[in-house]
Amino acid sequence: MEKVIFLDRDGVINRDKENYVRSWAEFDFLPNVFIALRKLTKLGYKIIIISNQAGIAKGLYTQESLAEMTEKMLERIRRNSAYIHSVHYCQHCDEDNCVCRKPKTGLFKQALLGKSVDLNETFFIGDSQRDIEAGKNLGCKTILVLSGHTKTEQEVGDFKFRPDFIAVDLLDAVESVLEKKEEANKEI
Repeated sequence: MEKVIFLDRDGVINRDKENYVRSWAEFDFLPNVFIALRKLTKLGYKIIIISNQAGIAKGLYTQESLAEMTEKMLERIRRNSAYIHSVHYCQHCDEDNCVCRKPKTGLFKQALLGKSVDLNETFFIGDSQRDIEAGKNLGCKTILVLSGHTKTEQEVGDFKFRPDFIAVDLLDAVESVLEKKEEANKEI
């Protein structure tokens, strides 16, 4: 079985902007992200980014701008000794009712094609109710980080689904949940 971890982008890897991250100039990595991604890489996880990017459908930025942001993001991550296996974006609005927009699972299923994965041992780390719902719809474990859309644990009371874990940020999620899981597996 392959070890896969899904990450949302905005609010997990980079600062979430209220009106979309529209260009590389607006892309701002969150603190400790490179450390967290490096740890995930060393733990043997295939890191897959799953992100809704409706700003394209709304005409707020172009596919070219998104491609440039993605390319530069991946390059910076590689230069910091981490590796992203793949990136998948839904570029639709909610009204489009597509199968790829979270909380639906179309992008996850696309990312998992050809992989042998135990979803019970797979995590999705996100910063919103929509992310937690998507992870639950997929059947994996969920970690909510408070570094993006959701800022406090109190907000979780309004969620349709509770996350399995709550962390301050991506590094906290990796250190407090995933490394403990790895240690527990070594003890068995």
